[in-house]
Amino acid sequence: MKRIIPFLILYVFIAFPLRAQYEYTLKQCLEEGLMNNYSLRITRNEELISKNNATLGNAGFLPTVDLIASYTGTADNTNTEERETGITTKQRGVFDQTLDAGLDVNWTVFDGFSISTTYKQLQELKRQGETNTRIAIEDFIATLTAEYYNYIQQEIRLKNFRYAVSLSKERLRIVEERYHIGNFSRLDYQQATVDFNADSAQYMKQQELVHTSRINLNELMAAKDVDRPIQVRDSVIDISDFLDFNDLWNSMLTANASLLRADQNSVIAQLDYKKVLSRNYPYVRLNAGYGYTLNKYDVNATRSRSNWGFSGGVTVGFNIFDGNRKREKRNASLAIRNAQLEREELEQGLRADLSNLWQAYRNNLRLLSLERQNLIAAKENHDIAKDRYLLGDLSGIEMREAQKSLLDAEERILSAEYDTKMCEISLLQISGKIMQYLED
Repeated sequence: MKRIIPFLILYVFIAFPLRAQYEYTLKQCLEEGLMNNYSLRITRNEELISKNNATLGNAGFLPTVDLIASYTGTADNTNTEERETGITTKQRGVFDQTLDAGLDVNWTVFDGFSISTTYKQLQELKRQGETNTRIAIEDFIATLTAEYYNYIQQEIRLKNFRYAVSLSKERLRIVEERYHIGNFSRLDYQQATVDFNADSAQYMKQQELVHTSRINLNELMAAKDVDRPIQVRDSVIDISDFLDFNDLWNSMLTANASLLRADQNSVIAQLDYKKVLSRNYPYVRLNAGYGYTLNKYDVNATRSRSNWGFSGGVTVGFNIFDGNRKREKRNASLAIRNAQLEREELEQGLRADLSNLWQAYRNNLRLLSLERQNLIAAKENHDIAKDRYLLGDLSGIEMREAQKSLLDAEERILSAEYDTKMCEISLLQISGKIMQYLED
């Protein structure tokens, strides 16, 4: 009897689990994660950088204005010999000074469409930054949703193991009572004890998996205390069986964020090519300024001189040969082709993934329906076996087999539900519909 006391203590802990401090729905988890997750915050900052870069000034449309000031001082020693007389005149420590100050304006009016192309490229990079943020958000929603339902799966499995422990404990109690009155042998008692210990060990291992999933959820939500207790409001894995293949297919081709980014990469490659071609055109640059110059002379006939006024000019040029134009043109053309090929390869891969995921989704739905029927049969079989066992008409090994069949049926249903949900999440993500989890 002393041998069972630790297990009774364990059973009390099993039967009365601690209530978690926080309770979340999937939507609440997603909202908190979208606000706090570190990776998403970094991605949003990168999007802001691309937005800040998409300006007329950064593209070169606007002139540059410089305020310039300089001071120069010279201290010279001079020997001057006259040719006719041969007399040498010496000057020592001659200190001359020059002060310049001015405002310069430079403006490239035309640069072979390079400036306008650069601006378009910056705008496209801005849009690509938004697309990258969208991809990061969609990946995050898919990851957190999968972990949310994994946590539910682990909690359900923990509940099943808790039930298994309660069944084993009840069997151990019956065997122990009948062993003491001589109806069961010591072998039956030892086997019941071994089964109870095995179920208890499984339960404790499952607690570790629940703990790990809870840590992962808190980490994804960027909780300061990743070990905080958490409870999800859902107690079952909700399966959606209303997905339509044609709708998913059409949505993937028009709304998939990765395809959109591939299209943007193709546009950026074409703009790079246009920038290379812009060198075939002349350039026009304007410059203007207003300056002031003061010169002071130590021994000159003029003590000082000052000048001020406007200046301006126009520069027109044409690059005849730079040694790299043909190479860069060929490379830019190849970059366009590569961007198109990458886009086609990506689309083909997405088509294959969608088809495979759809097949797995439909197969898991059929499997789930079959396993639910099996569970009904397993429960009936277990109830019959339990009645016969209580009457002494069934051995302990046979009772254990009936119990194992019931637990295996529950485990297969749980696995089928989780696998179906993972397929659903992947299908919604690949079709660009993953955001609907925020609407539920």
